[in-house]
Amino acid sequence: MSNNKVENTRNVAIVGPYSSGKTTLLESLLFVTGAITRKGNIKDGNTVGDSSIEARDRSMSVEVSVADTKYEDIQLTFMDCPGSIEFAQETYNALVGAGAAIVVCEPVISRVLTLAPLFKFLDDWEIPHLVFINKMDRAQDSYMDILHALKEVSSRPLVPQQYPIRQKYDCIGYIDLVSEQAYQYHRGSPADPVPLPESLAEEEHFARTEMLETLADFDDHLLEELIEEIEPPQEEILKDLKQELSADLIVPVFFGMAEQDYGVRPLIEALVKEAPAPNITAQRRGLNVDVDGDTLVQVLKTYFTPQGGRLSLARVWQGKLTDGMVLNDMRVGGLYRLMGQQQEPITSASVGEIIALGRMEGIQTGDTLTSSTKKTQELPKADKIAPVYALAIAPENRQDEVKLSNALTKLLEEDPSLHWEQHGDTHEVILWGQGEIHLQVALERLRRKYNLPMTTHLPQVPYKETIRQTFTSHGRYKHQSGGHGAFGDVYLEIKPLSRGEGFQFHETIVGGVVPKQYIPGVETGVREYLSHGPLGFPVVDIDVTLKDGSHHSVDSSEQAFKQAARIAMTEGMPKCQPTLLEPILSIEVSAPNEFTSKVLQLVTGRRGQILGYEVIADWKGWDRVSAYLPQAEMHNFIIELRSLTLGVGFFNWQYSHLQEVPNKLANSLIAATAASNGNGNGKG
Repeated sequence: MSNNKVENTRNVAIVGPYSSGKTTLLESLLFVTGAITRKGNIKDGNTVGDSSIEARDRSMSVEVSVADTKYEDIQLTFMDCPGSIEFAQETYNALVGAGAAIVVCEPVISRVLTLAPLFKFLDDWEIPHLVFINKMDRAQDSYMDILHALKEVSSRPLVPQQYPIRQKYDCIGYIDLVSEQAYQYHRGSPADPVPLPESLAEEEHFARTEMLETLADFDDHLLEELIEEIEPPQEEILKDLKQELSADLIVPVFFGMAEQDYGVRPLIEALVKEAPAPNITAQRRGLNVDVDGDTLVQVLKTYFTPQGGRLSLARVWQGKLTDGMVLNDMRVGGLYRLMGQQQEPITSASVGEIIALGRMEGIQTGDTLTSSTKKTQELPKADKIAPVYALAIAPENRQDEVKLSNALTKLLEEDPSLHWEQHGDTHEVILWGQGEIHLQVALERLRRKYNLPMTTHLPQVPYKETIRQTFTSHGRYKHQSGGHGAFGDVYLEIKPLSRGEGFQFHETIVGGVVPKQYIPGVETGVREYLSHGPLGFPVVDIDVTLKDGSHHSVDSSEQAFKQAARIAMTEGMPKCQPTLLEPILSIEVSAPNEFTSKVLQLVTGRRGQILGYEVIADWKGWDRVSAYLPQAEMHNFIIELRSLTLGVGFFNWQYSHLQEVPNKLANSLIAATAASNGNGNGKG
């Protein structure tokens, strides 16, 4: 395998907010390069990207779509990534293997902020990226104002390589700031060179000077030329653009209208001339690329397809990958290039290529695979995004419950940002995800792929109860039905413990009034009672001491004392001032600082307690709010948070402690539980 083949490979992720036109751009890229002869569109549901049923039903990307093409002698692989924040895990997992990214956005200043989390991820991972401002025919704001807004959300300097030519409100062409050549768009063909409009000469000069000055920050020779007013040659400018982009020091900016193919060809030229070759990307990740060394591969996405079963989308980082090769003690069951849902069998893949591996059972998204028999260090992978939205689920057909666990396991392999649990207190199966649409897509997959239609409802809040007052209760169990009877007699002191201390059991029996062999039965009876206290919920943070009692030499037994203990608890607990407790979460909410006051109001409006807020050190213009939030108030919290923050706000959470429920709310909850128990649907 030649190094030339490696240098002629590019893999590029297409990323950006929902509705920015990523899938339309992919369609245009494939059409312009000849990979497809006819463009599809989102409305008709016939695009190469968004080819899954769930994506087409919603006219939005819900998973990564991959397509290959060639431009001149360069092999290009594009990964069309979801734009919705609810599917960000898909995007981040794919970006880990990308050599470069195209950030697609709309020319609307008010929506630029939605790029902030994406820019942050790209900058943290040092992934070279370009900006493509799409839908320029709909621009309401000036080009320079849009650029200024973009600069506010990027930690890397933006370098526009084009300047728009407008006719009234229409964008009819562009000026290449490197060559200073003007071009006019034409439907169905490359833009034609035209004379530079005199009316734009001053604006073009200003924009070009700004581009050169930004590049000169990284090139002393270019800086000297600018100081001495020497016109730098185009070759030097292009060399600087390539070097600085490859090192993720700058962000070149292009624009156009993907639906009409306008601006797409210059974008492809930039990817070919300026985007880094795979060996540069690998070196940035600390890998010494050896095309003839051990094969090193990383899985970026897992698919379960109706035709081919399990497919693992993977990037080749090192060596050569061949069909049938053994990776991590597992034989590769087929190699494929992907074109949406179409699969083209291939025999081998080189460094930098992104392909699909067949039948790699047990291999997870993010895993590092190698042909080496020696232990290999795991390649870094995207952090798993914490789930923030949940539904309790159950099969429509109860006989399908045995199939649910296996289906959920496969579902999570396809989408690692999902999580499921069988809750220990409520006994519900709870499916966690990133939002309402995210879980709807997951439930559709369960129905369509695994024939498991589900019913859903809001998860129960795992309330607990405790006591405020000490009481000594007497319980006697006596039963006679011929032959041996049953007798147990106990006095239990029931007292409250501090929050979080759980349950403690003691005995202070003197003189053997309760024989030692029966004392475990007393503790068992108490523990069984605690699963369902007088308010209808599990009891926590109490101390029970067996202080006295009596026994019968013939009729007493461990079972009788267990029953006596339950009687004592049933009689005594209502007299201990039982009180309802709710789980409290510790949360950290991150959002742009212009929304901080709204975040504070959102938290306090949901009975939350603000602990403080601070500037996020490595994220310009963002704050982090720390607070306690009742779990009962969490369900739609993420939906409202995103609504208040243009979709970019997010939060992390963990269980913190139990806290007393306010009296008014507690009374309504207790009444609802009592009514449920009366209908035979309660706990216990």
